Amino acid sequence: MSKRVFLIVLDSCGIGEEPDAALFGDFGCNTMRSISKDPAYKNDTTRAIGLANIDGQEYLGPIEKPIGAYARLQEASKGKDTTIGHWEIAGVQSDAPLPTYPNGFPEEVLAPFREATGRGVLCNLPYSGTAVIYDYGEEHLKTGDLIVYTSADSVFQIAAHEELVPPEKLYEYCRIARGILRGKHAVGRVIARPFIGTCKEDFKRTANRHDFSLEPPAETMLDAIKAAGQTVYAIGKINDIFAGIGTTEYVYTHSNTEGMEKTMEALDKDFTGLCFTNLVDFDMLYGHRRDVNGYAKAYAEFDTWLAEFMKKMGPDDVVIVTADHGCDPADTHHTDHTREYIPYLAYGKNIEPKNYGTQPTFAAIAATITDYLGVPYTCRGKVLK
Repeated sequence: MSKRVFLIVLDSCGIGEEPDAALFGDFGCNTMRSISKDPAYKNDTTRAIGLANIDGQEYLGPIEKPIGAYARLQEASKGKDTTIGHWEIAGVQSDAPLPTYPNGFPEEVLAPFREATGRGVLCNLPYSGTAVIYDYGEEHLKTGDLIVYTSADSVFQIAAHEELVPPEKLYEYCRIARGILRGKHAVGRVIARPFIGTCKEDFKRTANRHDFSLEPPAETMLDAIKAAGQTVYAIGKINDIFAGIGTTEYVYTHSNTEGMEKTMEALDKDFTGLCFTNLVDFDMLYGHRRDVNGYAKAYAEFDTWLAEFMKKMGPDDVVIVTADHGCDPADTHHTDHTREYIPYLAYGKNIEPKNYGTQPTFAAIAATITDYLGVPYTCRGKVLK
């Protein structure tokens, strides 16, 4: 049988603040602990693999004989966002943070953007994605100006009404911005945020979000696996996060449910290599919106699905469940990502149940996957085997 790894990122599902969390404005954050207190939370499958036996997760009730390998991974990169988190998972450490704009973008960015798009700019401040269309959506419809905003992350976001600016046109504007945001202004992502509605009371974002990411600064495990002639199948926003580099096939999704469906379908595909999935609802719908109950329900849905997925796995298949950062829905300090450890849970017939303690980098995932697939690749991570 062909060796296959199914790497599933529960976007933002951190497991406790890192030692340097305060440097990132985070205090006492723990996404997993917060959702575990909600009645909807369920972790039967992930707990069986070893979730509760990971360092710092004793509150979940450790079990005597986990069926998988498990560890707590600490982020070595200087950031707490999606791009840097995924890059490190894939083997590339970012020693310098990506630029952020707590006071909005400077004229040297906005002037060429206005000139190239022929449209004005509204807002230009850090903002909640739902609040920004409430506050600026009606003015956008009257003027045609684009709503440009950012967050604590390294992002340039453009919101526009789908009837005024069709998604494909909005994507064109994002590509223009991506071309401008280079050098010292090289943000991690430019994000299209289309919305619909007639007025501020009923504006809502659509599922036509699209990310335009900065290219990884070095070779990732995706590049190495692809160069070895194996498959790199990207599900969800993985292809966008890596700017289309290193993937051989990809499919976009609009929800956790669809992402899980596509990942289950991938089990029926004939390939050797990596299937890399991002489940974004944890972060986008529940973490940033500080919805503990919604997050807990989403985790329970995933945990139930994972049990069925594991039953269908082949003899040489491995599934790895992890995260890319935290976004504690119970945090009252802010509504941004939180600097947290991430879980490493690995299961498969070829995986020895073992506790790997706390590892100093997310890159342990890249090292482990490439080693299992027999692909030459060097990074700062330790092979967990």
